[in-house]
Amino acid sequence: MSTADQPIALARPLQTDEPNPYLMGVFAPVHDEITADDLDVIGEIPRDLNGVYLRNGPNRQFDAPGRYHLFDGDGMLHALHIENGRARYRNRYVRTKAFHAESDAGKALWTGVMENPEGNPFGNTHGLGIKDTANTDVLFYRGKVLTTWYLCGSPYALDPLSLETIGAEDFLGTLTGDMMAHPKHDEATGELCWFDYGPEPPYMRYGVVGDQGRVTHETTIDLPGPRLPHDIAITANHTVLMDLPLLQDQQARAAGKYRIHFDRELPARFGVLPRHGTGDQIRWYEAKPCYIYHVVNSWEEGEEIVLDVCRVANAQHRAISTTPLGRMLAYLRLDAHLYRYRLNLRTGSLTEGRLDDDNIEFPSVDSRVVGRAHRYSYNMHLANEDTLLFDGLVRFDSSTGEKQQHLFGPGRWGAEAPFAPRDGSTGETDGYLLSFVTDEREGRSEVIILDAADLEAGPVARVLLPTRVPIGFHATWVRADQLRAFG
Repeated sequence: MSTADQPIALARPLQTDEPNPYLMGVFAPVHDEITADDLDVIGEIPRDLNGVYLRNGPNRQFDAPGRYHLFDGDGMLHALHIENGRARYRNRYVRTKAFHAESDAGKALWTGVMENPEGNPFGNTHGLGIKDTANTDVLFYRGKVLTTWYLCGSPYALDPLSLETIGAEDFLGTLTGDMMAHPKHDEATGELCWFDYGPEPPYMRYGVVGDQGRVTHETTIDLPGPRLPHDIAITANHTVLMDLPLLQDQQARAAGKYRIHFDRELPARFGVLPRHGTGDQIRWYEAKPCYIYHVVNSWEEGEEIVLDVCRVANAQHRAISTTPLGRMLAYLRLDAHLYRYRLNLRTGSLTEGRLDDDNIEFPSVDSRVVGRAHRYSYNMHLANEDTLLFDGLVRFDSSTGEKQQHLFGPGRWGAEAPFAPRDGSTGETDGYLLSFVTDEREGRSEVIILDAADLEAGPVARVLLPTRVPIGFHATWVRADQLRAFG
């Protein structure tokens, strides 16, 4: 076992009258950046599993004044590189422009999303003065991993193995403005579909990065006002954008505060346009009010587009207490269900309905079928807790409605588990699932490896880690053949 880089010191959490659970226990930031080789394994790592599992998440460098929100923490990648039955762990901060500014100052320069941003040094290109932490998603694109931010910011490029930050990704100088949290990569064409949004007109821009790494298409999307969309769906020929009734409170914004409001009088709307179409070609479909953080997948089926999502019927939970912290904790609770929309391209009609009753989120499908029909999705089961925790994995069969699940066990909380195809994989279950699992009783973490064809059999291997991995956000698996193609 070896350590690389000097540890980065973190001050102790501020003492407040109301302890923030997102700074404690399994959420508490880690202090060191490390590299650990030849990790101990319970069981045996499959020889046909080769690649790197990466997970992004918040891990603040310095304490900041005011209330801490989970979205405030500086982005940190945690990675498990697997090759020929051996595993190596590495974690590194995403060294954003804001991260460098605070490192140079030796202290926090930004307040969090729950506080007035008036004194913050800078924000995103829309003038939102909140710190872009690049802590939300992580995806592989053309030899780099890209990290993104919840509220739309600069995608940051990192090396998938060393995790060294290359810098803000502007796609050979062709990206103007920002990118939302969840761009979609179509592996069949090599394209990356994205949107950008903000509080001033034009409220949304949609674009496509071509297979050579340049923005090849861009158009504005007409919306009735500022919105807070989070995800996008693609099919082989179309893109689906969302206009959902979760809005930024404009009175609060005028007062220098960030507050959201769920307007139950407005419908949810889905806008369909050709992948390389212009804004005047978009066709809107109305549905029951809701919010959608994450798309499962979308595809074309005859004259319809099928859109599977994790739908949140109530995007604004009642606070468990009347304090500012209590209101924040309520906002971070999720009550989501697998849900299907069918958008008829000929008639303009929409049908909708729930697929399952489980409370599940952070879905993923085999990355090779994004935009094409899938059968299996891999989803995180939400624990019945006051904080955002995953207590298990659920494989859902969209053809039969059947499920398999693996629960992590008492006091054990996991991370998003993308499908990892085995070498030479021929199908959506012909591979593995990996998840960072943290045991709150022991204060340590591991990566479990499950056979995607049989989750209920339990882990085929448990890779023990030398450090605790804080609870975080999204993850991806990068196959060995992808690493070689751009190596």
